[in-house]
This record gives sequence, C-alpha cells and structure tokens, in this order.
Amino acid sequence: MTVQKTKINIAIIGAGETGTPLLKQLSASSFIQIVAVADVNQDTVGMRLAREQGIHTTQDFMEIANMGETVDIIIEVTGKTEVREQLRQALYKTGNNHTVIMHEIIAILLMSLSQGELVQIKHEEGLAYA
Repeated sequence: MTVQKTKINIAIIGAGETGTPLLKQLSASSFIQIVAVADVNQDTVGMRLAREQGIHTTQDFMEIANMGETVDIIIEVTGKTEVREQLRQALYKTGNNHTVIMHEIIAILLMSLSQGELVQIKHEEGLAYA
C-alpha cells in the first residue's frame, strides 16, 4: 500500500546567506511545508521571515533532530561539519531512518539550477564552495 503525501515537510538549519533564499523559494511552493528553522542568531533575516510566516524557529538545531519522522528533509546549510555529524548521530540513536539530511552542496545545486548559474555562498570561515 502506497501512502500519498500532500506535502514534503522540511526543516532548515542555518538562516543566513544560504538558508534565507532557500526559505523564500521553498515556502513559495504549495507542496512544501517548512516545519522549523534553526539558527543561533534569532535576528537573521531568515529567522525573522520564518517567524512572520508562522514557522517554528529555534536556536537549538537539535530540537529539529528531535522532531522525528515528522520531518522528511533537514536542509543543513551552516557550513559546519560538526552540526551535520551531530544530526546524523541523533537520527541514528533515535532509529529515525526516514528523515534525510540534505548536504549544503545539494542546496547550492538547487539554487544554482533555479538561477541559471552557479551560486556562490559564504560562511564565517570563508567561501564554502567556489
């Protein structure tokens, strides 16, 4: 028996230069539900936008990992490998085989496809992909 989904539930970790454009693009799609956005800085444009749209926000990205299988895809765009590793460990420990952690390079690919050119993103440590 196939279960029909009406929306893909997505959470975004990192609401800065990469997360904000993704949030804008994804929230405009009728088949996507943004269920949460996390960033250590509550004052980023992305966090403010999420709150304006009634999306749950948090400064603790592990809160998203603990949402369980209600999240289909976690888009992790912090540029910090330790965040992705902690997410992987949390999903493993809870037996969550459903939720997928989307790597930042896939986010770059999707944004680049929608803009028709390779998108450059920056993090505190410098250029994340060139």
